[in-house]
Amino acid sequence: MSAAPFRSAARPRAEFTQNADPFSDYILVVEAVRDAWLRHGLCAHPSDRTTAESAVAQLYRQSKSREPEFVWVPSPSAGSNLIAAEGLSMPMSLEGDGIHGATAGIATMLSESRKRMDARIKRRVSDWPNERRAVETARVKPPEDAARVGISPDRIIRATVWDSLHTTLFDGVAAAIRTLLPPAVLGVTWYGQQEAHRVAYYDTYRRLGLAKFHSHDDALLDANIALTGATGWWWAFDDVCVMAERPTTLHSEPIPGRVHNEHRLHHSDSPALEFQDGDAVFVQHGTIVPDWVVRDPTAERIARERNVEIRRCAIERIGDTYIDAADLALVDQADDPGNAGGTLRLYATPDGWGRTGRILLAINGSPERDGHRRQYGLHVPTWISSALDAAGWTYGLGGDDYARLVRRT
Repeated sequence: MSAAPFRSAARPRAEFTQNADPFSDYILVVEAVRDAWLRHGLCAHPSDRTTAESAVAQLYRQSKSREPEFVWVPSPSAGSNLIAAEGLSMPMSLEGDGIHGATAGIATMLSESRKRMDARIKRRVSDWPNERRAVETARVKPPEDAARVGISPDRIIRATVWDSLHTTLFDGVAAAIRTLLPPAVLGVTWYGQQEAHRVAYYDTYRRLGLAKFHSHDDALLDANIALTGATGWWWAFDDVCVMAERPTTLHSEPIPGRVHNEHRLHHSDSPALEFQDGDAVFVQHGTIVPDWVVRDPTAERIARERNVEIRRCAIERIGDTYIDAADLALVDQADDPGNAGGTLRLYATPDGWGRTGRILLAINGSPERDGHRRQYGLHVPTWISSALDAAGWTYGLGGDDYARLVRRT
């Protein structure tokens, strides 16, 4: 199979200057690149197999490996099962001068390319004002506001592109997919949408003319742009490349309080992520949960659950009827000093729960995007009889100390 060289779309050159209008073209380019890669990363359409295979073939050739046979599977877990069943990760051999094979060759080639591009980017970093607080400022301010207060373009690009996409795709989507993979192959190098933050980051510098990369690195970046935009996840081995289809369903929502279009997986009534072979992950506002939390939450299951986040999600699914369903007896309640208008309620757990202790129902201090505050059910020791003492205990404080808090988050 032959592969034509890949070139990214026309790269607008918008100059960064210390007197830059924060609403100038460069801000628009940074946000546009981020949002384009966010759409790729959250895409639930069938792969463009022709483009994906051509890009992978190019990577094999550039790493001096023989072009592979392509095997398409319906999901990443199907790919992992195939890898384990066929022993595809075994042909790599450790000899005197290192590990050989397409897996190691492609991984090394891409790693070295990233190091060279990073070095080119670091060369252009200048002594912009306000750099001491630049990292945090860039994270919490929209890019135009960050530019207005003198934050350097490098910090803005890092926060707006790399950090934002890493949060959504690496910490979010890829983390959910990993829960579907068998332990035997979790150590095998895989590539895919979780790499979009890297691709978008280097693509932004190149589009803006802020860094000039070596022609070899340009070619690799172009191949990765085509590949990451065309399909989901893949594994490279000698003679064969396993390619996984994208999900058929992917639901997400903006993360409350974030300013760089960060998203998290969520669907209240069905899987947030599902593949054509039925593999699915249930996610509630970014928290990966067992299917029973969405499909059949019960007080009994909540009582047996030890993970506080999963328990919280299940309590929210049941809603206000949870107290009656769980047959909880109110021990004490008090206004929450860390949450204006919030109430702390301490309940005794009934006999037969299989776990001693009491439950504190509290409201999260930070509102969601729609203004709703999430309710938590927190296990506390049996000896606690005061709602304030229970809240303080969760923070390692006494009730009197907790009562003096200005605001809890």
